[in-house]
Amino acid sequence: MAGPISLDVDDTGLIAISRDMQLSLSLEEMKALKSHYHALGRSATGIELETFAQTWSEHCCHKTFRGEVEFEGRTISNLLKTTIAKVTADLNPDWCFSVFEDNAGIVDFDGDTAIAFKVETHNHPSALEPFGGAATGVGGVIRDILGVWGEPIANTDVLCFGPLDYPYKRLPAGMKHPSFIYKYVTAGIGHYGNNMGIPTVNGAIYFDESYVGNPLVYCGTVGLVKKSRYKRVIKPGFSMILAGGKTGRDGIHGVTFASVDLSTEQERSVVQIGDPIEEEKVRRAVIEIRDQGLGSAITDLGGGGLSSAIGEMTELGGCGADVHLERVPLKHPGMLPWEIWTSESQERMLVCAPVDDVEAILGVFADEEVEAVVVAEFTEGESLRLMHTDTVVGEINVPFLFGTNIRTLRVATQPERSFSEPSVRSTDPGADLRALLAMPNIASKENVVRTYDHEVKAQTVLKPLQGLDGPGDAAVLKPLFDSYKGVVISNGMNPEYGKIDPYHMAACAIDEAIRNNIAVGGRRIALLDNFCWGNPERPDRMWGLVRASQACYDVALEFETPFISGKDSLYNETELGPITPTLLISALGVMPDIRRAVSMDLKETGNKIFIVGATKDELGGSHFYKLKGSLGKNVPKVNAREAKASFDALTKAIDSGCVRSCHDLSEGGLAVAASETSFAGGLGIELDLDKIPRKGELSTEKLLFSESQSRFLVETCDSAAFEKAMAGTVFSEIGRVTGDKRLRITAGTATVLNIDINRLKGSWKNGL
Repeated sequence: MAGPISLDVDDTGLIAISRDMQLSLSLEEMKALKSHYHALGRSATGIELETFAQTWSEHCCHKTFRGEVEFEGRTISNLLKTTIAKVTADLNPDWCFSVFEDNAGIVDFDGDTAIAFKVETHNHPSALEPFGGAATGVGGVIRDILGVWGEPIANTDVLCFGPLDYPYKRLPAGMKHPSFIYKYVTAGIGHYGNNMGIPTVNGAIYFDESYVGNPLVYCGTVGLVKKSRYKRVIKPGFSMILAGGKTGRDGIHGVTFASVDLSTEQERSVVQIGDPIEEEKVRRAVIEIRDQGLGSAITDLGGGGLSSAIGEMTELGGCGADVHLERVPLKHPGMLPWEIWTSESQERMLVCAPVDDVEAILGVFADEEVEAVVVAEFTEGESLRLMHTDTVVGEINVPFLFGTNIRTLRVATQPERSFSEPSVRSTDPGADLRALLAMPNIASKENVVRTYDHEVKAQTVLKPLQGLDGPGDAAVLKPLFDSYKGVVISNGMNPEYGKIDPYHMAACAIDEAIRNNIAVGGRRIALLDNFCWGNPERPDRMWGLVRASQACYDVALEFETPFISGKDSLYNETELGPITPTLLISALGVMPDIRRAVSMDLKETGNKIFIVGATKDELGGSHFYKLKGSLGKNVPKVNAREAKASFDALTKAIDSGCVRSCHDLSEGGLAVAASETSFAGGLGIELDLDKIPRKGELSTEKLLFSESQSRFLVETCDSAAFEKAMAGTVFSEIGRVTGDKRLRITAGTATVLNIDINRLKGSWKNGL
């Protein structure tokens, strides 16, 4: 790779170069490079081709979302801009400080303090090396917050695995068992967050056979940003300081490996090695540099390493740079220039600074015992020059690197599938409820939650487990010492629905994320999207991606919830097939006073129970159907306009002080939600199915287990005040809190089920 590489070959030769160098570039991209170097009148160098491979990778430039799609007789140009980002553009809220342009989305919070939020994925690395892949996923997203001059205050993690009892004999050779991946992914996340002293306050764990060979690891971090200290100024003459961990061969080709289908033959070396203690020192130094007003811009070294970080800074500054690779501190002697340039070794940050700030910045890093060196200078012009011991090993035109007009063309075709509603009845609702509570996607995750410190920093108001260890809907933080204003973090994800229709899967994920936020008292909500999908080159996968993106626009616009950041992880396929279409929606809300935060556990005997929202014939993709071995057809559908009116009214009710507990209805429907709020409070509950607002004639099992969206179970100490706040929306009083520790559900005078809540809790706690 060190010498010149001629691209003056035929198409077969170009593909061979891309394959042999693991560039993962398409023929069209290789032909563009061929034309470029022909115009320059010279051959390419290996380090130059590696730079194009990193920058043009699916992981870094999102060429599927930013490309063109042939969909239902029309061409969509830039799916991201016309759907997800368009929500924010159309709403144009004045409280969005920075969206879709930096390492994290940033929204106003309190005075000079803003909140940054970013969620990343680390799927392929976690499949290959679960502990390291998950740990560095956490480390990487923490650095995204540092990369906007933010101070990390909380982590959130959503994880998807294959069934823990998956038969070993069905595993392809070389593929790790889901139980092994589960054990070490959850351990890796705790290792990194706990060692850095950042609480893990929110998350979820899902299981499905489609994740057997390709787990999903979503890692998110929330941080505080001082708006007056937020700077992104890059000018010729400024210096670039590399600080943090040494650079090694771990993580080379990480982004190109993440841009192809997962194979058991891929090497462990593409997975980075994390060091949370080093990152904690880097964190302290970055915050001190910020508070001293030093530096003019900052970014982290993630996918693509120096090649992406320095390249993106030159593009932002509209200038060139001279990079001195021999100055980079190395883990391994004898590393080649291209290895130094593309390594994704962890715990590294890049700080841009005027020359007058350099010594002070180096001094701050030295005080924290963090190695830091000046590795580059910004220059006039458009040339990114790569040097190693005074030898120019590569020279790249920055506008060509970032401004090529290659538009990836995908074709989206609806798959030929048909769905039907099964004839499934519940002959023993009590037994079915206990079985549902024990299902892996519903059962308690306490054995994982307890391994994460969710109270360090002493800012966590509502924690992952609430009351007597019930499953909380959202986390609430009090991040400022002198303010009662709170940050609310929640998420929504419904992969089962994606098996029927990705549009409604996405719509329900948005509804659930917002619903969970509203349930505890959140409002003024911003969203993050994280798409995990199969191979977008396959038309049926692409069709689902377009459908889900359309739902993001339609539903978020109605809810008036802008997207502020996001990420996509495509090519999640193995020889076992693709993952089910999976969209994680994360919601960032605020609340005026954390002292009014509402938890999900029942509070007092005699209080009235209300249900908010209508129940419908929507068991498609439900856990009840899954329990019975079916999928169904009638996937839940969101009426965002009605839901928003309902959510706004519930917020008024919470602010009035009449709401004692609130729990959203999600997996397992009413029966599961009632069980959870009951055993979390250690109190009984009586409900009458005949009083439930509904659309159409519904059977008992549909009233119990339908997963219709936009619904809450609310305990109130003042029925009149609650009814006044909720006027004009769909709601009804359906029961009361009792002291006998039993869940009683009737239909008029007929008893549907009558179970001790301790039995229900036993099923829930022992499901995993």
